[in-house]
Amino acid sequence: MSTLRFFAVKESLKRKPLSVEEPKRRSEMFGANVFNEAAMRQYLTKDAMQSIMEAINKGSKIDRVLADHISTAMKEWAISKGATHYTHWFQPLTGATAEKHDAFFETIGDGNAIEKFGGSQLVQQEPDASSFPHGGIRNTFEARGYTAWDPTSPAFVYGTTLCIPTVFVSYTGEALDYKTPLLRALYAVDKAAVAVCKYFDKNVKKVTASLGWEQEYFLIDNALATSRPDIVLTGRTLLGHSPAKGQQLDDHYFGTIPSRAMAYMRDLENECMLLGIPVKTRHNEVAPNQFELAPIYEEANLAVDHNSLLMDVMQKVAKRHDFKVLMHEKPFAGVNGSGKHNNWSLSTDTGINLLSPGKTPMSNLQFLTFFINTIKAVETHEELLRAAIASASNDHRLGANEAPPAIISVFIGAQLTKVLEELETVTKGKLSPKEKTDLKLNVVGKIPEILLDNTDRNRTSPFAFTGNKFEFRAVGSKANCANPMTVLNTIVAKQLMDFKVEVDVLIDKKSMKKDDAIFNVLREYIKTSKAILFEGNGYSEAWEKEAKKRGLSNNKTTPEALKVKVAKSSVELFKSLGVMNEVETKARYEIEMEEYILHIQIESRVIGDIARNHVVPTAVRYQNILIENVKGLKAIYGEDFRGFAKEQLNIIEQISRHIEAINSLVTKMIDERKILNSEANIEKKANGYCNKVKPFFDDIRYHCDKLELMIDDELWPLTKYRELLFTK
Repeated sequence: MSTLRFFAVKESLKRKPLSVEEPKRRSEMFGANVFNEAAMRQYLTKDAMQSIMEAINKGSKIDRVLADHISTAMKEWAISKGATHYTHWFQPLTGATAEKHDAFFETIGDGNAIEKFGGSQLVQQEPDASSFPHGGIRNTFEARGYTAWDPTSPAFVYGTTLCIPTVFVSYTGEALDYKTPLLRALYAVDKAAVAVCKYFDKNVKKVTASLGWEQEYFLIDNALATSRPDIVLTGRTLLGHSPAKGQQLDDHYFGTIPSRAMAYMRDLENECMLLGIPVKTRHNEVAPNQFELAPIYEEANLAVDHNSLLMDVMQKVAKRHDFKVLMHEKPFAGVNGSGKHNNWSLSTDTGINLLSPGKTPMSNLQFLTFFINTIKAVETHEELLRAAIASASNDHRLGANEAPPAIISVFIGAQLTKVLEELETVTKGKLSPKEKTDLKLNVVGKIPEILLDNTDRNRTSPFAFTGNKFEFRAVGSKANCANPMTVLNTIVAKQLMDFKVEVDVLIDKKSMKKDDAIFNVLREYIKTSKAILFEGNGYSEAWEKEAKKRGLSNNKTTPEALKVKVAKSSVELFKSLGVMNEVETKARYEIEMEEYILHIQIESRVIGDIARNHVVPTAVRYQNILIENVKGLKAIYGEDFRGFAKEQLNIIEQISRHIEAINSLVTKMIDERKILNSEANIEKKANGYCNKVKPFFDDIRYHCDKLELMIDDELWPLTKYRELLFTK
C-alpha cells in the first residue's frame, strides 16, 4: 500500500497545467448549447413561441399539437449541436442528477431509419426508475415513475445528449424529486408576495424568488485521492494526522490561484458558459487546496438546476485535469469545511428587489415589510430551516470554528437593528399625523440604499442580511439547493399570507389606514422575533447558553434535526400551501433518515477496514523492525542493552497499546452495528447510529493518527494530509 502512496505522490508531482483556450468575449459563447429564447425564436413558429413563453411566465399548459412542433424544433436544434440522444434530466431524492439516454434514431421499415422526437417524448417519459428512494410511496407492483417536462428551465446539450429538465413523480402522482416541491413553493411565495405588494404598487403581477449560490470545494490530485480508500468510498478522510502547517497563516485565502487549478477553472468556466451557467467569481478559499466559484443571481428554479448541473460538470472536467473534486462539507479534519451559501431575495415584475432599501419612505416601508416578515418566518420555523440543511456530512461542518452553528439565528447589522428598535416604539393603534411624519422622515426615510457594513461581516451567522438579500450560510457544499429553497420560500409565503390577514383585519374592522395597520403589525413582529436576532460569534459557548434561554433549538445532529419534518405543524404547513401532501412530507423524512443511517454505516465499515487492514498491519511491521533492532542491541551489549534500547522499547509498548485499542474499538463498533441493523424503527436506528456507532470514529481515529506519527514515513500506507493538501 505504501508503494501506491509514493507512486501517487510521484505521479502528482509530474502533472503540468493543461492548455485551455479561452474566448475573447465570454458573452459570445454564453448559452450557445442552451435552447433559450434566442434559439427558440430561430426554430419555433410564432404560436409555439408564444405558447412556451406563457408556460414559462404564467404556468399555462402547452397544447399537444404545439408540443409536437416544439419537440421537432428542439430536435433539429440539438442535432445541429451534435446531439444524437435525448434524456429527461431530473433530480431524484439521492442528491445527484439522473438521466436515461434514448437515441433520436428510429427505424421505419425496409431497412430505412429516421431521426424522430415527438411531443409525447418531450412532455412525458416513463423511465421506471424503481430503485430510487421513495420513502414507501410506491408499491412494488406500481413502482413506475414518470418524468414530465419543466418548460421554465431550458433544455441544453451536453456532450452528444439533449438534456430536458423535468420533474419526477410516482405512478400515483406524488413528487419523487427535489424540483416538484420547489416549483410549488415558488408558486406559493409568488402568490403571497404579490398580494402584499398590492399595498404599495397595484401594478405588480408577479414576484420571483432569486438565488445566487456560492460553491466551495476542494481540488485534490486524482492519483492522491484514489490512493485513499476513505476518499474513494466516503468523499472524506476518516483518518489522518493534521500537518504541521494547515491554514493558520491564511496564505492560501484569496492568494494567487495555483496554475493547475487555474487551468481547471478556465476549462470549467468555458463549459459553464456554453451551458448558460453564469459563473462570475473564482478564488482560493481559506483551507489549502480549497476554492470557490459563484454565479450571477438567477430565478431560483433555474439556479437550482444550474447548481446541480455544475456539480456534475465539475467532476467531469476534473478528470481531464487529473483532479478529484471533493464536495464533502468536511473532507479534512482541522481545516475549514465547505459550504454553499444560498443568497435569496424576492423581485417584482416591475423591476424592484423587495429586499433592497429604496429612496423614498414608501419604498422603504415595502422593504421593511418583506424584511421583517422574513425574519418572523425564520423565527417561527427555525427548526424547519435547520432540518432543511441536515445531513450526515453537514453535521461535521456545523458548529466548527469557521462555520455557522446548528442554532439558527438572523444577523441584520447595527443600522437595521437600530431601525427595528425605533419601529418597536410605534404607538399601538392609529398613529398621529406628527408621529407618522416623524417615523417616515426620521426612521423609515433614512434607511441607506447601500448598507455597507452589512455586506460580509459575520461569517458565522447561519442566516444573514447582506444589503439586498438574505444569505443562508448553513447550507452544505454537496447539498441540492432545492431542499433549503423549498423550505425558505414556503415559510416566507405562509408568513406573508398571515401578515396580509392581520393587516386587512385592522383596515376592515379597526378602520385603520393602510400605513397605520402595516406599522402596527410590523411592530408586533419585531417584538416577537427578537429571540432570533443575534449579532455575535455563532459558535461560542456563551451563545449556546443564551440561545437556550431564548428558546431557540440547538439540534446538533441530523436525527435530532429531522424530527420536526414530521411534526403536525410542519405537515400542515406544507399541505396548506400545496407544496407537499402528508405522504410526500413523511416519505422525505423516511428517505433522509435512511440516507443518514447508510452514510454512517458505510463510514463505519470503511474506517474499520482501513484501521484493521492497513494501519494495524503496518504498525506490526514497524514494531517487528524495532524488535529486531532491540535484539541486535542485546546481542551487542548483553544485559546492558536496556539503557540503549529504552526508546525503542517504549515505542514498541505504545504501538501494542494502540493496536489493542484499535482492535477492541473496531470490534465494539461492529457489535453495535449488528444490533442496530436488526432495529425496525427508523428513528431508533438513526439515533443508534448517531449516538452509539459514530462516536467510535473519533476514538479509532485518535489511535490510528497517533500511530501515523510514530511509524516510519516510508512504511505508512495512507497518503498523508501534507501530500493531499499541499500538492498543487
